[in-house]
Amino acid sequence: MKIGDHEWRLDSIGPHIWRGSMETGQLLALSRAVKDEGGQLVALWGSDDRHLNGGFGIQVALLTGLGLAWVSCALPAEAPVYPDLAHIFPQADRMQRAAFDLLGITATDAVDERKWLRHNAWAASEFPLRKDFSSLAARHSPLPEADAYPFIYVQGDGVHEIAVGPIHAGTIEPGHFRFSIIGDRILKLEARLGYAHKGIEKRFEGMELATGARLAGRVSGDSHSAYAWAYCMAVEMATASTVPERALWLRALFLEIERIANHLGDLGYLGNDVALAFGFVQFWRLKEDWLRMSIKLFGHRYLFDCITPGGVATDIDAAGCAELDALARRIEAEIRELKIIYDEHATLQDRFADTGICKPELAAQLGLTGLAGRASAQTWDVRTQFPQVPYDRLDVNMATQRRGDVLARVEVRFAEVYESLRLIRDILKRLPAGGIHTPLQPAHAACEGLGWVEGWRGEVVVAVRIAADGTLDRVHPHDPSWQNWPLVEMGVLGNIVPDFPLINKSFNLSYSGPDL
Repeated sequence: MKIGDHEWRLDSIGPHIWRGSMETGQLLALSRAVKDEGGQLVALWGSDDRHLNGGFGIQVALLTGLGLAWVSCALPAEAPVYPDLAHIFPQADRMQRAAFDLLGITATDAVDERKWLRHNAWAASEFPLRKDFSSLAARHSPLPEADAYPFIYVQGDGVHEIAVGPIHAGTIEPGHFRFSIIGDRILKLEARLGYAHKGIEKRFEGMELATGARLAGRVSGDSHSAYAWAYCMAVEMATASTVPERALWLRALFLEIERIANHLGDLGYLGNDVALAFGFVQFWRLKEDWLRMSIKLFGHRYLFDCITPGGVATDIDAAGCAELDALARRIEAEIRELKIIYDEHATLQDRFADTGICKPELAAQLGLTGLAGRASAQTWDVRTQFPQVPYDRLDVNMATQRRGDVLARVEVRFAEVYESLRLIRDILKRLPAGGIHTPLQPAHAACEGLGWVEGWRGEVVVAVRIAADGTLDRVHPHDPSWQNWPLVEMGVLGNIVPDFPLINKSFNLSYSGPDL
């Protein structure tokens, strides 16, 4: 694999996915080469490999012009350290802190070494993702003294702090937001998450492959299809299993249905945040119609457990295709009318425009991804640049904007809804005949694979390692919210505090996805 002027020893393990191992010094050089060519860090996680090679590992997934490069570096058990990558890719900061909290592996010379996920949940010597960690023993271990999280304070005349959360009104997940303000203008925002750590990565260990698919789909409930597909793609790659073509087309159908449902909900909420209750009611009426269609045709409003290892669990007949096509056409017509109302509503446009700006230069520097990234001129979409079947035959049109404000993120949502509705109609017309599921090939030896899917929020990555007995040894699901949360902190600067809910909703990031 050639990046820059150097040929790197990475082997192709699937369409647009490369795999290799190297020393930590080479990882630094590779990261710089990827950055110089406009690439990004997609994911970083640790692994306990002592049962394999006597040590630990640091894993990174890098976005390059050729696809996704998945690289491992072995770390000694007695001193599991690796060089800091946050000075190259700032989005690595929280991922590195999480790797320490969960596994005790350390990024040397890192600027930020604050705890991220621990929240005084384990004794200082305990790391829950190590293979020898015992949850039963941990219950009887003395917890460390509670310590105040060292937020970065802004000092000066007239500077005040506002602490919001971690408990919020409504049913959203917990997150703490610390504002530094002068008057009502935001000078700084710092978020702290990780309050609802679920132990998902630990739960995967020893799990059967089919059961793992159900858990993967529940990492972040609004992205079930994306996570389930990425997990199944990884398992199928690891076991060299072939999926029926019709099943792959149905997976794309489910993914686009999920994308539309989330965009409809967000467009309604964004209208509501600027007191346009009419927009909220109308978009959520359309979302409800969409969800009722999902349960009628596929058995679940949010398509849970429709994607399974080896294919899909449910099919659609000719009558269902006709019904879905008719609903898609009706909803599109109504959305276009609502778009005119949004465009012509002066107060809405005034609140959306020039609010929560993430300039393209900042977005590129900090690795803003997904729909929020495309609203800031970051032209990455897995479906377009690195398409898997059937996206390689669907000619996806990428929606982009340059403004980087709330309005741009709204415009990208509208454009993606139109495109997803077009893709759905195209899929229904071209849906191939045949079966929808084949059994996985047995894993007679340890193996690994990686899935990479453009979810509605951004790119979802799931890395899987299967043990020789056919059970899961290590699974890492990665949510695009890891990269994007710091951009919320930057996007609010200079805005007024009452605009924070609007800006935050325009990103609509997952609390659950990064809290594994």
